[in-house]
Amino acid sequence: MAAPSETRVAPTVLVIASGNAGKIREFSHLLASLSLEVRPQPEGLEVEETGATFAANARLKAEAVARATGHWALADDSGLAVAALGGAPGVHSARYADSDTSRIARLLRELGTADQQRQEQGLPSDRRAAFVAALAVADPSGAIRLEVEGRCEGVILESPRGSGGFGYDPVFFVPSEGLSYAEMDKGLKGRIGHRGRAFALLEPELQNLLLRPT
Repeated sequence: MAAPSETRVAPTVLVIASGNAGKIREFSHLLASLSLEVRPQPEGLEVEETGATFAANARLKAEAVARATGHWALADDSGLAVAALGGAPGVHSARYADSDTSRIARLLRELGTADQQRQEQGLPSDRRAAFVAALAVADPSGAIRLEVEGRCEGVILESPRGSGGFGYDPVFFVPSEGLSYAEMDKGLKGRIGHRGRAFALLEPELQNLLLRPT
């Protein structure tokens, strides 16, 4: 007798609500252990980020991409918050300038000015910073089903170090590791980075939500 044929169930599609190639690579790496079909958002889809917080922008993007594609969507809004700059660049991190090199140059320039002002006031330099990532998952109707936030504390270097990563990674130094984000391998960055920490909170809930046995 012929063996009964197996019924193959197509994996759940999860669309990454981003046009940033670096973010898509990073999320694909983080999601590799889950039985999901990971896709980038459609080309040409733009979502206006009008939220005042990282969490609000993540919700906006997840909702819009889920509705546009008819699939589950995972969005993040992440950025760099620098203490001496009053939390800037914050939600404007990606729009701080028109390229990674220009964004880093502006950050170092403005932080240098802030350092000089602190010195004139008899205060020590303050280069404390945090990378923050807010993640949101929307179902195919656009309803938000999960939200988490992760943080990684560090300091801003005076000049870039390392050739990996993207964005502000070369100037964000994590003292506990003795490395900049751009000097870390994917495994380490995935464990201690802001997006990795947020994902560690999200993963068990995501498994329960999308991969429940039928």
